[in-house]
Amino acid sequence: MDIHEILRLLPHRYPIILVDRVLELEPGKRIAALKNVSVNEPVFSGHFPHYPVMPGVLIIEALAQAAAILSFVTFDKRADRNSVYYFAGIDNARFKRPVGPGDQLRLEVELLREMRGIGKFSARALVDGQVAAEATLLCAYRQLPATAAPADGNSMRVGES
Repeated sequence: MDIHEILRLLPHRYPIILVDRVLELEPGKRIAALKNVSVNEPVFSGHFPHYPVMPGVLIIEALAQAAAILSFVTFDKRADRNSVYYFAGIDNARFKRPVGPGDQLRLEVELLREMRGIGKFSARALVDGQVAAEATLLCAYRQLPATAAPADGNSMRVGES
């Protein structure tokens, strides 16, 4: 799955889209995806100027975006203006090595279970075969209240025109 297909599934856009390619996807089971870490990313101008390190929260966000792709494909859903897929919990997060410009994160996420729109995932990010971060993620798919819909009433799916 290339970036164009990813952008059709996820509502995220620059600078927060953190999945560049999907390598493997088994609906209902697992996904393996890539995030290419570039020195040009805005976060590195401040974290840290003398030694750029990708913030752990962005690594976890990249894993959550991979989990969202897995969920959307598994349950045939799409993010749209009337729904949201967001974090419900992060457990056992561990950071094992720094990630910096030039690294390629391999995002591996396994669906452990799903119930009533809430998915539980085992997730890990690797660089050169070494675990950089791991966590258990809970993500929830929810319809937005009618008052949260855009004023123009547009309910077009992300990526449709």
